[in-house]
Amino acid sequence: MSYSSVDTFWILMAAVLVFFMQPGFAMLEAGLTRGKNAGNIVMKNFMNFSLGTLAFWIVGFSLLFGRDIGGFIGMPDFFAQHMDLMAGTPYPDLAFLLFQTVLCAVTAAIVSGAMAERTKFSSSCLITILISLLIYPIVGHWSWGGGWLAGLGFHDFAGASVVSLTGGICALTGAKALGPRIGKYNDDGSVNAIPGHSLPLACLGMFILWFGWFGFNGGQTLSLTGEQTILKVASIFFTTNIAAAAGTTTAMVTTWIRYGKPDVSMTLDGSLAALVAITAGCDVVSVPGAFVIGALAGIVTVFLIEFIDQKLRIDDPVGAIAAHGGCGALGTLLTGLFSVQDGLFYTGEIRLFLVQLAGVVAMALFVFVAMTLGFRILQATIGLRVSSAEEINGLDFKENGLVPAYELDRSDDLEDLSQALKAGEAPEGAQEIPLDQAIPDSVMASPQPVGGHALYNVTIITDEKRFETLKDAMEAIGITGMTITRALGFGIEKGRTEFYRGAKVSAKLLPKVRVEMVVSKVSPRTIIETAKKVLYTGNYGDGKVFVSAIDNAVKSRSGPAKKATTPCRTIPSSRRNDLLQTFPLIFAKNIQALAILKLYSQSLFFHG
Repeated sequence: MSYSSVDTFWILMAAVLVFFMQPGFAMLEAGLTRGKNAGNIVMKNFMNFSLGTLAFWIVGFSLLFGRDIGGFIGMPDFFAQHMDLMAGTPYPDLAFLLFQTVLCAVTAAIVSGAMAERTKFSSSCLITILISLLIYPIVGHWSWGGGWLAGLGFHDFAGASVVSLTGGICALTGAKALGPRIGKYNDDGSVNAIPGHSLPLACLGMFILWFGWFGFNGGQTLSLTGEQTILKVASIFFTTNIAAAAGTTTAMVTTWIRYGKPDVSMTLDGSLAALVAITAGCDVVSVPGAFVIGALAGIVTVFLIEFIDQKLRIDDPVGAIAAHGGCGALGTLLTGLFSVQDGLFYTGEIRLFLVQLAGVVAMALFVFVAMTLGFRILQATIGLRVSSAEEINGLDFKENGLVPAYELDRSDDLEDLSQALKAGEAPEGAQEIPLDQAIPDSVMASPQPVGGHALYNVTIITDEKRFETLKDAMEAIGITGMTITRALGFGIEKGRTEFYRGAKVSAKLLPKVRVEMVVSKVSPRTIIETAKKVLYTGNYGDGKVFVSAIDNAVKSRSGPAKKATTPCRTIPSSRRNDLLQTFPLIFAKNIQALAILKLYSQSLFFHG
């Protein structure tokens, strides 16, 4: 058999482009979700491709392209041992298998985004196997493998329905079975926006997907020889790009009109939706037709995301259901209208549109029923969703044993240490020092100055964007230590109305930074006046300063306690009880002591 080097190279390069869409999905999904789940999300995407590859090779490929059985499924051929399925083609069978494998992997990647931030890792792996082993091959056989839809003349050139609609319905079923993320919906029916942690990361992912889509659509020609084929590939590339640009623009304009400002995440979804929509008919529509299809997809996805989120109350963090499921169906139907060969608008014949409609309905129903059954089985056996505590802390550590991607401390520390502190019990290995021994040696006491105290705690709460300016100013007046914590809060300004993916961002909880300083040499008045100078803008939300006197300060030491250089005041029994409640344990020679005190008291004391 003589193979065409050009055609083989084209298929392999197209496969590489589609493979590159996997990191695109990973970046998009990670960026549109919270940082505490970033590691878990990229791990799921990594395993989606790996497990999907194996499952598709084991039997999925043959179920898709094997000898037709009743128009429903292909003849099983385990491990693709009989690769004569594509006999007579100018490219090796393994090249074709690789290209089809990466298409299959895209289907599973769609699902992970809609089920992000609350799905068990084990369940996610099994879902990928189920989709790659059975769901995608069966649906693909109907259209691409000689099944009943192919016999009717159904047209889905590159997978708007076979890949995107299938993945979107799987995502819909999974998100519905899981339920929303904690805090997404209120009892009164209102919706809380949960913004993603990195829009630049999401934008990078979308650019990668746009780039890879040229291989996704163009590679379906399976050839790059002959003048007509070259013209066809060029047309596919151009219609794909025009549609994406149109969808991006209309999504941006739509959100600008609806929310007062252009929504970044929705605009990214508009790009994705347009790429999905043009996939079905990119080989048979004109350039103006591609523009219309893409523009409509960009508008539809905005309203569809809102409808799914706010009316159906199905929590989809990345908009996969709307962009893939909804616009996959839309693009398939619009092919029946805009196809220059047999579309309704060009020929006046409605037959293709009806065939496209029948295909969309049949695929959606089959996938919905099959995946509903699959999710119920998983729910009844190993479970689908992580615990509430795991979801709140983030999936990175509990599910994958990772330090959260954007956190310095492990998210489970508070939970574990809280259990250790319960009922005044010390963690294993900690040394308890009797209170009557610890207090006299660790209290830093000094005679009270006239009209004031020796130590003051100064707390400044302000906008986190002003922190660096504030820190520099504090260091300039002699502050040598401070404790910094991030916080959410509101004051008289009551926040401001913002939108994220069509939902209002909570107006009462704005990101703040809390700066605490314990000072003796630097006057609190000096700190206040300095803070006012660097933080003042004349608007609500500039910040607040709180000053409180400190009677005593306790250090946790690693060595023998040193005697105080100044006499210690006698501490009444009531005061001792207060201290006992505030500092239940003093630990020595144990590195966990500092962490426990930090988490328990939310404060570290430094001198300025």
